[in-house]
Amino acid sequence: MVIGILGVQGAVREHQEMLQALDVDTVIVKSATDLETIDGLVLPGGESTTMRRLIDRYDLFDLLCEKVGTLPMFGTCAGMILLATELSQGTAHLKGIPMTVRRNAFGRQVDSFETRLPIERIGSDIEAVFIRAPYVERIGEGVRVLATVSDAVVAVETDLHLACSFHPELTTDTRLHRYFIQKIKQRQTISV
Repeated sequence: MVIGILGVQGAVREHQEMLQALDVDTVIVKSATDLETIDGLVLPGGESTTMRRLIDRYDLFDLLCEKVGTLPMFGTCAGMILLATELSQGTAHLKGIPMTVRRNAFGRQVDSFETRLPIERIGSDIEAVFIRAPYVERIGEGVRVLATVSDAVVAVETDLHLACSFHPELTTDTRLHRYFIQKIKQRQTISV
């Protein structure tokens, strides 16, 4: 198995280190060729507007939009924003998960926080780091809510994708990454 990490901006190294600690081969995705060899893609946390500009600069946007229908993707923080079919402010990007996301929903940088969350299907005490985090305002068909904070939806999945408002890669807890790996394996089993 090879998991790509979108390498244009954000917490790329942290995701790579976590996946490598789980004995998964990784590729930093910066070109169309990089997308050809991967079984799943992590869209890391970072700054979503900057990430989109760089996706366009690297000529990856159209290909990512094409792949979002078949390639398992895991979006964290800004990655969740990139996967949304609708944003409460601004234009949606990859449109992979039927949901409306609000950017910086918990406030500014000074409002960042850490907490422990129960995440359905994954664990009861997951460490979660929220930095200028989004949350999901509405979900569409086929989207399962996995976690909330004060009634705000902060983790969701579809059969293909996984997304969270927080940064699991900034902790030592590998359970979300392990869960994404399992989603890819299940997908591979179905495809065979």
